[in-house]
Amino acid sequence: MTNRIYRAADGVEAGAPPPSRVTTPVKISARDVSVFYGEKQALFDVSLDIQDKTVTALIGPSGCGKSTFLRTMNRMNDTIPDARVTGRIDMDGEDVNARAVDPVLLRARVGMVFQRPNPFPKSIWENVAYGPKIHGLTTSKSELDDVVQNALKRAGLWDEVADRLGQSATGLSGGQQQRLVIARAIAVNPEVILMDEPCSALDPIATARIEELIDELRERFCIVIVTHSMAQAARVSQRTAFFHMGRLVEAGDTEEIFTNPRERRTLDYITGRFG
Repeated sequence: MTNRIYRAADGVEAGAPPPSRVTTPVKISARDVSVFYGEKQALFDVSLDIQDKTVTALIGPSGCGKSTFLRTMNRMNDTIPDARVTGRIDMDGEDVNARAVDPVLLRARVGMVFQRPNPFPKSIWENVAYGPKIHGLTTSKSELDDVVQNALKRAGLWDEVADRLGQSATGLSGGQQQRLVIARAIAVNPEVILMDEPCSALDPIATARIEELIDELRERFCIVIVTHSMAQAARVSQRTAFFHMGRLVEAGDTEEIFTNPRERRTLDYITGRFG
């Protein structure tokens, strides 16, 4: 895993070379996105491009709109009464909020991993097989077995659970449960994986495993992660977007955001002056 230099607190070195820029294609494009919960506006006119096969970190203080914005990308806000989204979010040029788009099928393309591991109260095998079964992605039990095995391998969990696939997933450790949830998400071959503080409930060792996994998965997927940890954002992401009070303050290559931010509010946040 590539280690990043976390130098925000030390300032920018004089004469430091400009950071290399991430140039992968845009996967998701948000334009003037606002979110309302009843009369309360939680997000204000956010425009942001999310690049493919890249980890984009959303950072900012609690209640700044990071998770709200994350949920717009697979229409999870549809599940909240009185929630309303304006603006446009395109994935591969298609408006995800268009009436013709089935949110269930959209969520198969845009998987989500939540803050706390949420395995189903079923076996390890059934947790991973659930998505491919309901979406009809396999035609036989042996094919489904292969999908489960491959997903568990890609999530770095196969060697730990191969001999107990029939046991309850709730018996796994917290870190194993989170990797199982990631395996469940990637079993349906999504294009995007959204992660809402996936390590906040884990110990440092389990966190390191998840971060290594994220670094491996970005070779195949577009990943967007919400995190309160500046060090984690610096370690795992190539792009970073800073939110404050429901607005996007700035976005850019992670190294540039952490060493040479354009906005004073960004500098103040990453150096701990507020947040």
